Amino acid sequence: MPIKLLTGLVLSSSLLLGASSALAEDCSYRGVLDDKFCDENYDLVADLPKDPSQWRDPSTLVFTYTPVEDPAVYKDAFSDFQKYLSEVTGKKVVYYTVHSNAAEVEALRSGRLHIAGFSTGPTGYAVNLGGLVPIAVKGTEESFQGYNLITIVRKDSSITKMADLKGKVVAHTSASSNSGNLAPRAIFPALGLTPDKDYEVKYSGKHDQSIMGVLSGDYDAAPVASDVFKRMVDAKRVSKEDFRIIYTSPRFPTSSFGYAYDLNPELVEKIKKAFFTFRFPAEMQKTFGGADRFFPITYKEDWQVIRDIAHSSGTAYTKAGLKQLAEADAAKAAAAKRKKEAASKSQ
Repeated sequence: MPIKLLTGLVLSSSLLLGASSALAEDCSYRGVLDDKFCDENYDLVADLPKDPSQWRDPSTLVFTYTPVEDPAVYKDAFSDFQKYLSEVTGKKVVYYTVHSNAAEVEALRSGRLHIAGFSTGPTGYAVNLGGLVPIAVKGTEESFQGYNLITIVRKDSSITKMADLKGKVVAHTSASSNSGNLAPRAIFPALGLTPDKDYEVKYSGKHDQSIMGVLSGDYDAAPVASDVFKRMVDAKRVSKEDFRIIYTSPRFPTSSFGYAYDLNPELVEKIKKAFFTFRFPAEMQKTFGGADRFFPITYKEDWQVIRDIAHSSGTAYTKAGLKQLAEADAAKAAAAKRKKEAASKSQ
């Protein structure tokens, strides 16, 4: 039977309406996790179901990566790892592209997605609502690969410091993005700059679109992830000399990789082995800024700073929060479609 992932932008009623009928059995503690899950070991991620009959051992594993940037690029980038994952697990591994963070969370929650990479901000939704167990980020032998929130302006702009953004139009990426929205809302007020109050926020949808929008003059500035900016410079999509960086934040972890909480423990061990013994080939290292392996992490410890930022910005990794994210994604997609249709008619 073919496996289909939800690629739309509207979440299914199973996620948005009421609690799941498959509530965690006899659960003494679930913390902030959805009612579907249990967290009796207090590690902040969903426990393996107590009943072995609920453990899944699919013949085909479905894998995907965050849709924040061009999905086609990353499908190719992970092709070698996908083959290795298949060899280690002894199972067929397929890559399915999702087009929104909300759709990726729903695919995981509904059981259609088994292994996935989520960008930094949406990882909390994937954990609390989708049952993701994060185990790795890209990195080197010494440490995980991190990134910074940077605020960029055009090099020829009169803006030279953060205070100069008052009254300007600033691109944020998407509601769930850490560096593109949550971190600015948490960090900028301490710098004397409150988004939506001191400057007008316009959502671009993606980091690369924020960067290109600043370059074209659509936005006066944009907070973006430093690793995305570097990849665009390295790929010669933009020139570093055309921009000025007016702020650099502390270091954050990059996108997380993990598996669905209810996979058979024997399969999980094979998945972990694949992640931690795989070494990135040269082209993959180039794509991911010099990272050469998956570096082990835990959600409880390594995502603490991200959870703190989300909390301080009023973001809750709940169904209501994800619904708002899905609605924002849908609005952006509709606007992009209208813009494309208008451009086509004008030609």
